[in-house]
Amino acid sequence: MRLRPALPLILSLCLPLWATTAARAETAATKPAHTAKAGKPATPRQQLKSEAKALALASETVEDISEAQLAMASRVLTGTAACEFNQNISVTAVEGHPGHFLVGHKGQRYRMTPRETSTGAVRLEDKVAGVVWIQIPAKSMLMNARAGQRMVDSCQLAEQRLALHAAPAADSGIGIVPQLAAAQPQAAASAP
Repeated sequence: MRLRPALPLILSLCLPLWATTAARAETAATKPAHTAKAGKPATPRQQLKSEAKALALASETVEDISEAQLAMASRVLTGTAACEFNQNISVTAVEGHPGHFLVGHKGQRYRMTPRETSTGAVRLEDKVAGVVWIQIPAKSMLMNARAGQRMVDSCQLAEQRLALHAAPAADSGIGIVPQLAAAQPQAAASAP
């Protein structure tokens, strides 16, 4: 008779332990068997990575491109850019997906889409990886948007190098000085 009052206490202590063990066994049985190596189940970290890759693939294929993004995509320079510290970045358009680009750096490939900017600079962004490619007339750069720092700077594609070398040859300056210099001799000649 002494066991009877102790039985509810023992059950109340063991029941939560039994329930969590049963729940783990049930979830292990329902999860797909991802394998890291032949015959070994995947670790939780490997399962998270595979789920993240699947989510990234799904977001890449679902994203729609607006007309403004397509207009900006027409301004994206493609090819291989020579960067600082002898690094290279490749920018290629994805066939069959207008407005999508692959930017490659150090074995990593980022699928990027254009984003509108207020400055007129071309901005490509991979939201999943948090990486941004910014292109201005003189140079381009690859940035880690999450950390807020440049990954690679001073990248120039062939078109940017040509434009940079052509500007001093044209003696254009910023567009103000040559016009003023040309206007001053005309003003002096027309003065009495």
